[in-house]
Amino acid sequence: MRRAVTAAAVLAAAVAVPLNPVPASAASPYKGANAAAVQDDFNGDGYRDLAVGAPYAANGAVDAAGAVVVLYGSSSSVSATRRTVLTQATAGIPGDPEEYDGFGRAVTSADLDRDGYADLIVGTSDEAVGSNDARGSVTVVWGGPDGLKGGTNISVPTGYGDGRTYCRFGLSLATGDMNGDGAPELSVGSGCDAATYTGPFTRTGKAAQTALDRFYGETRGVVMGDVDGDGHAEQFWLPGPTDGDLRGPVFVQHGAPVGEPQPASPRTELPLADGHAGMVGDINGDGYGDLVTGISSDDSMSGGPAGWARRGGEIQVLYGSAQGITAGQQPQVFHQDTAGVPGAAEDGDQFGQSLSVADLDGDGYADVLVGAPGEAVGTHMAAGTAVLLRGSAGGLTTAKAAGYTQDTAGVPGSVETGDQFGAAVHLVDLNKDGKLETVVGAPTENSDGCVWIARGSASGPVPNGSVNVCGKSSGIGVHGVKGYFGAALAGVHVEQ
Repeated sequence: MRRAVTAAAVLAAAVAVPLNPVPASAASPYKGANAAAVQDDFNGDGYRDLAVGAPYAANGAVDAAGAVVVLYGSSSSVSATRRTVLTQATAGIPGDPEEYDGFGRAVTSADLDRDGYADLIVGTSDEAVGSNDARGSVTVVWGGPDGLKGGTNISVPTGYGDGRTYCRFGLSLATGDMNGDGAPELSVGSGCDAATYTGPFTRTGKAAQTALDRFYGETRGVVMGDVDGDGHAEQFWLPGPTDGDLRGPVFVQHGAPVGEPQPASPRTELPLADGHAGMVGDINGDGYGDLVTGISSDDSMSGGPAGWARRGGEIQVLYGSAQGITAGQQPQVFHQDTAGVPGAAEDGDQFGQSLSVADLDGDGYADVLVGAPGEAVGTHMAAGTAVLLRGSAGGLTTAKAAGYTQDTAGVPGSVETGDQFGAAVHLVDLNKDGKLETVVGAPTENSDGCVWIARGSASGPVPNGSVNVCGKSSGIGVHGVKGYFGAALAGVHVEQ
């Protein structure tokens, strides 16, 4: 078994108090609510919704209890007024708001109970369970015609984390249909063991089957997506930095036939690949998903041995095929010293800290939005940036690459030290016009945090007319620490 090393911890925070939910409603679920294009349509009206984690939001005087705000999509995109605010004090949500639980540190969605409405899945990796600090929890909040209501916790598998305390269950989340039966599976990363749940789920949170895998030890990241075109999602486990591989090993397990529980094939290591977090999307338009991984911590940040990411951080791309992603495939690597990538590689930029992979402009090729929240802008340290790289028939390219900061013309706000613009990123069509909005979190903007939302176009995000939606205006509370609204989006981010 690989033994994971401990990476340096990051950040402190500030927070908020939820207002009453203000959901949108629909009479019946949209017919495509469980399709990939609208898997985050929580109220079934046909518009994708935006879940924003604020893990350090306050609940009254309770600092860093955490909150998730869901902004409902519409023909005019989203606004702070059409929302539901969820905390562990919300009726029907299990648990209690406690200091530094961090409810909302990770968010994703899928229709787990197959009722036609997407369900919200929330990771609370620092939650204490009994006497075990930072044991962690995963909560499902159920979608329906009136939006999100009621929830349940997903039980850890039998034997999970035996003899260990700081497991941080829910550190990362991924969903995908591994056996082709139409019911998504749920994979959960943590500081202890890997856990996979086979759908469908009941409203009590019980999965059809549950699997525990101790091989990986710490499982910082998990990714699910179909990279061989067979209609079954593969599962990629990214344990994070280990004693022998600080850049992070990558393992793949293939989907199983209908009726079988977990991957029928043994795990395979991809020895030339690295990554701490990742996503799958079809970058070259060949019908096979491609894996993009991020390694954002460089040697300047490690406080220990050398051998982390290239200076400033990097991303890697592995391309799918009829054979999937094979062990001998050499990844394509991008960093801020790659010709054509905006910016320059500097210590602690954290390029690859967050990722979103989707077809932004409707040309048939998935694009990659990369966050670098540690990027200095002028004299402002850790002001942050988001970099867009374009997909093409030849794969990911720097042609027409663009970088966005709060100093970009048309982007609201101003560059300030420590805003961490790019800590989370997400590409999503919120107004159903076929072009994806660009969403970028700046969780340490002001005391509450904000997300930047720019409408999509054939040429990419349009800064003119773009908006900032911030935590306080969206219903979170802030007390002794910053709220970190925008620290988590459905796009993945590297957890420390």
